[in-house]
Amino acid sequence: MDGIHDLGGVQGFGPIPLDKVDSDFRDLKDWEKRMWGLSSSPIAPGITIDWFRHGIERMVPEDYLSFAYFNKWCANYFMFMLDDGAITIEDIKRGHMKVATAPPKAKSVADVLAEEAESDFSFERQTTQVPKFTVGQTVLTRQRINENHTRLPRYARGAQGRVISHHGAHALPAKGAQGIEACEHLYSVVFRATDFWGDEANPRDEVTLDLWESYLVPT
Repeated sequence: MDGIHDLGGVQGFGPIPLDKVDSDFRDLKDWEKRMWGLSSSPIAPGITIDWFRHGIERMVPEDYLSFAYFNKWCANYFMFMLDDGAITIEDIKRGHMKVATAPPKAKSVADVLAEEAESDFSFERQTTQVPKFTVGQTVLTRQRINENHTRLPRYARGAQGRVISHHGAHALPAKGAQGIEACEHLYSVVFRATDFWGDEANPRDEVTLDLWESYLVPT
């Protein structure tokens, strides 16, 4: 993820309008609400969050920078369903499948949110691997990541930070993007903002990132 899709910390896009209040879900357009709902349905079974993100990162820069948020989701699910053979290019052009199939039983947004709130599901994985780092230890982030998908931001490469918590083992994004289940220990690491953006950052500010073990090396 070293292309235009990694916009974190990139300069030249102007200030973030902090005085602008985010829209409520009820203010979304009807097609955006449907796209959000469809993402919780089995329209593309087996898609992991990292596979989904990797699909977004494969968009050509012109589309990525011009498409609305849920427009990217829609294009991504088209790609997944085409790849899975669930639909065809002709179906997309037509706007519906030629041979209708029974749709899955739909759930309301309120039902989905209520289920998520009541769930005690954990993303932590079991592993026999011993963690390499401990809370309080100083670490360096790697300068280069030889993977097609990573959760280490470009602006945080080659920086020194301090481990402030260990979250156990979690699914490794690079493998999840390939549909492979693998895990590594996950840590929260705090950095000085000035180490990322120099004098443009407030010296009192800090940035905390959740980073997998293979992103880090000891100092």
